[in-house]
Amino acid sequence: MQGFTLIEIIVVVVIIGLLAAVIAPNIFGQVEEARIKKSLSDLRALESALNLYRLDNFNYPSTDQGIQALVTKPSGSPEPKNWRKGGYIPRLPLDPWGSEYQYAYPGASGNEFDLFTFGADGKLGGEENNKDLSTADLR
Repeated sequence: MQGFTLIEIIVVVVIIGLLAAVIAPNIFGQVEEARIKKSLSDLRALESALNLYRLDNFNYPSTDQGIQALVTKPSGSPEPKNWRKGGYIPRLPLDPWGSEYQYAYPGASGNEFDLFTFGADGKLGGEENNKDLSTADLR
């Protein structure tokens, strides 16, 4: 019974290494693109739920009430007069990088509200994967 020689094993390891070097960058690029797409999808769903909240209650939740008001009935002002039993979404999603989505009402620059994520770095600003994403990116 014959085994593999050291040369044969080295050749196989080199071939596997070359394949990994070619394939890995393509896979990692798609992972980041998928995270951005998921974040935009979450923002769209949260924006829709906030609009339904406003239709029922005549106001968006305050910054203090936050988007948690979509899941549990908020206290404080403005009081939601027609809050839907069961809420507007079953639970708040985390962004693809594991952080909470940010919300402010009223929004800056004339927006009714601001809904955004800080991206991969979790900090304001940034480029590429660290870019902040908001409902403005949906348009």
